[in-house]
Amino acid sequence: MRIHIATDHAGLEFSRTLQAHLVNGGHEVVDHGPVEYDALDDYPAFCINAALAVARDQAAGVRTLGVVFGGSGNGEQIAANKVAGIRAALVWSMDTAILARQHNDANVISIGARQHTVEEAIRYIDAFIAEPFSGDERHVRRIGQLAEYETTGDIAGKGVDVDGSTGRVVDAPAE
Repeated sequence: MRIHIATDHAGLEFSRTLQAHLVNGGHEVVDHGPVEYDALDDYPAFCINAALAVARDQAAGVRTLGVVFGGSGNGEQIAANKVAGIRAALVWSMDTAILARQHNDANVISIGARQHTVEEAIRYIDAFIAEPFSGDERHVRRIGQLAEYETTGDIAGKGVDVDGSTGRVVDAPAE
């Protein structure tokens, strides 16, 4: 499988260790940066480039996934999720790694390098890569709704608040 990787300075050492692990496991690894430590680097372009590559590969029928790292993994997940067709999941446990693939067919995993040991991160990534999407109808339906919203700005018949009229103000309880 082809694995696209990106990080920021906080995840650089994780990234190098992970790349070696994945290559030793028979995967093709594509590194989207950075290539050297810079405490002031900006992760968005690195993570977006990895996500773009995952989306392009998947559209071409290539078996591929992405891995992005940062201090918490939050910003990296947000950056990857800006790319059409990407479902990036912030993973912090074995359950979240497995369920991201099983239920959401996530194609990018995001991990906080300052939140986990390298060994934990490798276990999560290995589980994520190994876990297939369940293909259950309810999950396929929900992923379809996300894709529909991504392309049209609506989910037909599902009550997406396209005109700002469905919310309601809830009064605070009397004191």
